[in-house]
Amino acid sequence: MKWNILALFTVLLTVVTCEIDYYGVLGVSKQASEKEIKSAYRNLSKKYHPDKNPGNEEAHQKFIEIGEAYEVLSDDEKRGVYDRYGADGLKNGGQGGRGGGGGGGFDPFGDFFGFGRHQQQQQRNQKPRGSDTEVAVDVSLKDFYLGETFQFTVEMQNLCGTCSGTGSKDNKTHTCSTCNGSGVRIVKRQLAPGMFQQIQTTCDQCHGKGKTIQHKCSTCNGQGVVRGKRQYDIFVEPGTSRDHVHVLSGESNHSPDHVSGDLKILVRESGKESYGYRRRGDNLYRTEALTLKEAVAGGWRRELMFFDDENITISRPSGKSVMSGEIEVIKGRGMPRPDHHAEEFGDLVIDYVVVMPGGVSNKAKYLRDEL
Repeated sequence: MKWNILALFTVLLTVVTCEIDYYGVLGVSKQASEKEIKSAYRNLSKKYHPDKNPGNEEAHQKFIEIGEAYEVLSDDEKRGVYDRYGADGLKNGGQGGRGGGGGGGFDPFGDFFGFGRHQQQQQRNQKPRGSDTEVAVDVSLKDFYLGETFQFTVEMQNLCGTCSGTGSKDNKTHTCSTCNGSGVRIVKRQLAPGMFQQIQTTCDQCHGKGKTIQHKCSTCNGQGVVRGKRQYDIFVEPGTSRDHVHVLSGESNHSPDHVSGDLKILVRESGKESYGYRRRGDNLYRTEALTLKEAVAGGWRRELMFFDDENITISRPSGKSVMSGEIEVIKGRGMPRPDHHAEEFGDLVIDYVVVMPGGVSNKAKYLRDEL
């Protein structure tokens, strides 16, 4: 009797759960820097993205794991808890599985007899957050100055309208008969006579969902999602900074298995409609070429086309010379400053270049707009 009790106790203590290794998922060491973790996440998320692996459930699960790993390891506080207590520590407020009244973690007695399944089901019902999607919109310098609404189309993953994202033709799902709806299977292994180990793994029948489909939707082939185009309008405010990122919350790829991430729109500056100006912060810069006669004798006047249709006049009276490399600053004719309550603008800086007779200076060859 004594040995039977000891054997049973040994069995209970050897029951373990295959806890995910977030460092292993991203393929980095525990000493990895924030930059290394971010780089690994970007590379792996591209490799296993559902768009590149349509219908590949294994890649889909891997993609979710990568997102979970990055969410934890990119946050210093969460990473610290994970390093000390593992994944269970994140679920139990940093206490890991070390006693207390939290009731979290892997309980060898409760899980061995099935007492822990209700809690596991609750955890599975908490959907992970999906990855963000990044797109770029090219905006001319003129539109950066004046402000403009832009319409663009992007192809994304959407919930299937035919089956409402269930993947089922009749919109019905059924409890998985293999795992009885738990989403996991318990594999029992004998380590030695009288000693066993139970390992919890994802159910390969329902892929951890706890539900199965008897009649697949013909539109999405049971996936619950389809590819489709979405149309968006964004307003670029006058003076918006170059490479500004506009965020549309929850507008990334949709899926019944995760909470949608964000759609991030990078507003880039194109080379169109610059009118010879270039931007640095709130100021505009322009290089203006003068002949030797104009530079020495003066007596010239020019009208410069500008973004607001109000031309800018530059001139020199007769007898007023201009040196090559001379700078003229015109106050208030730069870019709008959107962060200020009143209408404020930066300055326009004009750099004069004197073109010598019989040739063009190297500097004058590049009298064009530069980003």
